[in-house]
Amino acid sequence: MKTTLSVIATLLTALSMLPANGHGQTAPKGPRLTIAGHTGEAQLLEVNGKLYIEVQALARLTQGTLSFKADQTILTLPPADANVQPSTPHGEAGFSIAFAQLGIEEMSVIREWRSAVVSAVQNNTPVSEDWLTAQHRLAEKGLSLAFAAASTDDDRNASPLLSGEFNNMQKLSELYLSVRKQAAYISPDTFGSNPLEQQILNCARDFVAMTQSQEFQDQPGCR
Repeated sequence: MKTTLSVIATLLTALSMLPANGHGQTAPKGPRLTIAGHTGEAQLLEVNGKLYIEVQALARLTQGTLSFKADQTILTLPPADANVQPSTPHGEAGFSIAFAQLGIEEMSVIREWRSAVVSAVQNNTPVSEDWLTAQHRLAEKGLSLAFAAASTDDDRNASPLLSGEFNNMQKLSELYLSVRKQAAYISPDTFGSNPLEQQILNCARDFVAMTQSQEFQDQPGCR
């Protein structure tokens, strides 16, 4: 929200006279003003025990703009969010809360997807292709949300791990459908020892542990 500061003409007149009348009173290393959240500083003028600042200096310090109307000078400050300083490299470390939460939720969706496939195999019961397609879309949506939430370097480095987990689960699902369409029997022991399923399980476990440690570590099992 823009803030407007109106200064009456008599004050402006007094301030404009300060450099000339008070020059001998103001030392080069006199009091200076800094404003939290802004860079730079401005010289303060001390007259009769009171401190003043030139309106132009205040505008420069706050990245504001000056305009004039009748006997008023108007200082317009930028919106509050315009003064937010860019994050330092240190602030880019670790995982953002949003990305970590969405990444873990994505792993949960993929876990449910895998569990349904494994359960169907172990119990020799069919799973509809429509249901698997719906799970695919749900996981795909979660993946997009996690990507959109990535805001730190670690978030972006970890995003391909989510993609790898999603792709591996899709391969497992397609394998199941392919076998089912061939009306072939699948042993209940197949998925327990299937390297692809183990890779999916390991990736989910390692991803959650990684986000809790707040430090990116490449997870080969997610590739």
